[in-house]
Amino acid sequence: MSERISPSGIPIPGVVRPDDARVDYARDLADPGQFPFTRGVQPTMYRGRLWTMRQYAGFGTARATNERFRLLLEAGQTGLSVAFDLPTQMGIDSDSPRASGEVGRVGVAIDTVDDMHVLLDGIPLDKVSSSMTINSTASTLLAMYIVVAEERGIARAALSGTVQNDILKEYIARGTYIYPPDPSLALTAEMFRFCAAEVPQWNPISISGYHIREAGATAVQEVAFTFADAIAYVQQAVDTGLAVDAFAPRLSFFFAAHSDLFEEVAKFRAARRLWARLMRERFGANDASCKLRFHTQTGGVTLTAQQPLNNVVRVTVQALAATLGGTQSLHTNGYDEALALPTAEAATLALRTQQIVGYESGVAQTADPLAGSWYVEQLTDAVEARALALLEKVDALGGAAAAIRAGFFQEEIGRSAYEYQLRVEAGETVVVGVNKFGDGQDPPIIPAPDFSALEVGQVAALTRVKATRDNAAVQVALQAIADIAPEYLPAHVGARAPLMPRIIDAVRVRASVGEIADTLEKVWGRYQPSL
Repeated sequence: MSERISPSGIPIPGVVRPDDARVDYARDLADPGQFPFTRGVQPTMYRGRLWTMRQYAGFGTARATNERFRLLLEAGQTGLSVAFDLPTQMGIDSDSPRASGEVGRVGVAIDTVDDMHVLLDGIPLDKVSSSMTINSTASTLLAMYIVVAEERGIARAALSGTVQNDILKEYIARGTYIYPPDPSLALTAEMFRFCAAEVPQWNPISISGYHIREAGATAVQEVAFTFADAIAYVQQAVDTGLAVDAFAPRLSFFFAAHSDLFEEVAKFRAARRLWARLMRERFGANDASCKLRFHTQTGGVTLTAQQPLNNVVRVTVQALAATLGGTQSLHTNGYDEALALPTAEAATLALRTQQIVGYESGVAQTADPLAGSWYVEQLTDAVEARALALLEKVDALGGAAAAIRAGFFQEEIGRSAYEYQLRVEAGETVVVGVNKFGDGQDPPIIPAPDFSALEVGQVAALTRVKATRDNAAVQVALQAIADIAPEYLPAHVGARAPLMPRIIDAVRVRASVGEIADTLEKVWGRYQPSL
């Protein structure tokens, strides 16, 4: 048989035999819930509780997004996931000239805590877990969530959810950064401290391989580069004096699920084992800190505008990969997302896909059902070994921050993306409906919202808040942030004053996302990538 390779370049033999996958069960697998957690982080896995079914949504205004959230919760969704527009992600208010034309386009616009109140209207925050995909302004959006709960009489200890807060991957793959890496990492460590002390059920970070994969990384690179970033966050927190086991059990991760079913299952299994070993060997972490808990999203980059209903099948295969691989939480993409924000019909079908997989496929009956497959075990070993080899290259460069400055991640991902595109164009990698089995039809057109009207309404709402709030109190709160912001710069020596309480105070008096971001930027500066 001619040699074939997986999407990550791993050779695939035509037949795998027992000698190709020699696994020491106690050392390399163990039962679910036991170190190194290859077979899952819970002893009973989905028999005890299905994964959280969490659909990602953000529709221009807080009111429109709230309506979608309610629809999904009524349809059986068990967790919220919020997409924010680019100005909110970049710390720019909707009334800024820099936000013109971008307000509400790729997610919900949130300027002040009043918008967050509307976004979460009628949502039982002490019962529903919420995830917020936000990074540079993560501290402000978490503060807003806390203030909404506070003003409803809900204790911080009752809140559960995740804030992405993964700034390193922004320098690598997305670009929604504001400040330089050093103060950004210091702020991340402050959020670790704050959540451990004040919001114990909240995950202070979701370390994201998903966006690295969306930028063109392979499955192996996704694991390696995500863990390189994670090690940097853990080291930063430990260096500030936090005990690893005080915060690491609340670290969460975010991975993609693509369509090569077996490589994806092997990736998730290898990632759990590799993370457990890294935490034990590098930080002396306990079992709770060694558990890799992660959310998965089906691959947005795999969706096609041509023959969009084919995406229903792609998403189903990817959902199977995620659940066979043992994810704790899952978002399934709508079939029309290559064309526009998903329609209500597409979002509901995506949720129904998870429910059919969960309740009808049998995937939840036994933990890690593909364990012992010679092919899957061989792939699991190969993914782990190749990811570890890439991690060692990052270590040799001086860690994740140094590797970012050297352009290592960016070059590796760019090369993988280019090589994939060449394979698609040559027909070596088949994309059904694109380079094979096309029907000659143009992609359907889905009407887009009137973003200009949306922007006018959002700016008017922000203007009302700024006109009616106590602006003197806002200035006092912003100055309190500015006073301690220098302590988060590299030149500072010694303990830092807590910053999160100051941000919460500013949010409470209706300071905006942009005002808080500008206050920090004046002290910390703006990151300028090297060309």
